[in-house]
Amino acid sequence: MYFLDEKIQFPHVSKASSDGLLAVGGDLSPERLLHAYECSIFPWYEEGGPILWWSPDPRFVLMPEDLKVSKSMNAILRKGLFKVTVNKAFDEVVDHCSAIKRKQQDGTWITEEMKQAYSNLFKTGYAKSYEVWQNKQLVGGLYGVDLGNGVFCGESMFSLVSNASKVAFIHLVQTGNYDLIDCQLHTKHLESLGGKHMSRDTFLKYLVF
Repeated sequence: MYFLDEKIQFPHVSKASSDGLLAVGGDLSPERLLHAYECSIFPWYEEGGPILWWSPDPRFVLMPEDLKVSKSMNAILRKGLFKVTVNKAFDEVVDHCSAIKRKQQDGTWITEEMKQAYSNLFKTGYAKSYEVWQNKQLVGGLYGVDLGNGVFCGESMFSLVSNASKVAFIHLVQTGNYDLIDCQLHTKHLESLGGKHMSRDTFLKYLVF
């Protein structure tokens, strides 16, 4: 276990525990957050607890060529039921993501401190949101970090109506802007869309600028 101080640096990710925990402490400044993502590290902790930094091995990712879009989903996309925008409602997307109740979680890891941190990162141009609208209402979306090297690090997504988050994710993948979507940890939902495990060593190669 490594304890961070004011210096913006992390131990090498090979020092992480078997479940991926690498370090504790530090802050959520845009500079530290960006450095963390560039090193395959992300923050994840509960409200009231210390900041925990993770770099799991293996990593769960999605390669654009592996994206799976079902026939029913393709039909929904063709109907044009939703409108997708980028960076038009970042804070609102984060707020909705924090409010979504998830199985086996009593609360949210998207604390007020985390919201402010990613809002600050958004102002630097690195954090991005994809919004899904229906009848001019925000009904779904996702947010994450665009490292500017072909890697998008997804943080969270939400849906207020069926398939809205899928629309956001598919749009993200199909923009052609990314070589890899970092999903961090496995979920059945992302696996159904084509996500797969990748060794941390291989993932690190995609982060080289």
